Amino acid sequence: MQAYLAPSKNINWDDPDVWSLAMALGAAEGATAVAKRCFEWVRDEVRHSADHGDQVVTCTASEVLRERTGLCYAKSHLLAALLRANGIPAGLGYQRLSLDDVGSRFCLHGFAVVSLPGVGWYRADARGNRPGVTTEFDPPREALAFETRIVGEQTFTDVWPEPLPVVVDALRRTAKLQEALNQLPDWDGAQ
Repeated sequence: MQAYLAPSKNINWDDPDVWSLAMALGAAEGATAVAKRCFEWVRDEVRHSADHGDQVVTCTASEVLRERTGLCYAKSHLLAALLRANGIPAGLGYQRLSLDDVGSRFCLHGFAVVSLPGVGWYRADARGNRPGVTTEFDPPREALAFETRIVGEQTFTDVWPEPLPVVVDALRRTAKLQEALNQLPDWDGAQ
């Protein structure tokens, strides 16, 4: 379980600003209450880059906090960092979704996964709400932003302690939002 608590390059809860926010959000009773506060803060206070046209591409938790924007992957890095800083095990999860609803092109969607007492691993999608997309923190009921509907789409059951390399590579090789959107990472689960 230590891998789901440790700081890392992308889930850098040891950054002073991330740590400070985590401690402020941690002023609630019990892991589930703290996790909900962290989830709602990231969902509501960090803009989803694509929804708002924010041009900066973030990856690490500290970058997301500093810029207050990120794609789903980056927002999940911040959420995992806030949870880990509060001693709550957290990892990352992914869905493979069609970009055109017919399966000619796919991409990954990222979210955090948190270990909650009495619930176990719970998928928390802090992507951000918009018309047609609503996410909530209501354990044990999960409310991911997207449902899988066609052949080739899937929600992976694994909980990764670190972001998939294909995700980090995609975020790091692009400097502007449109570049990132044109090169969204895909992975079908094959090793």
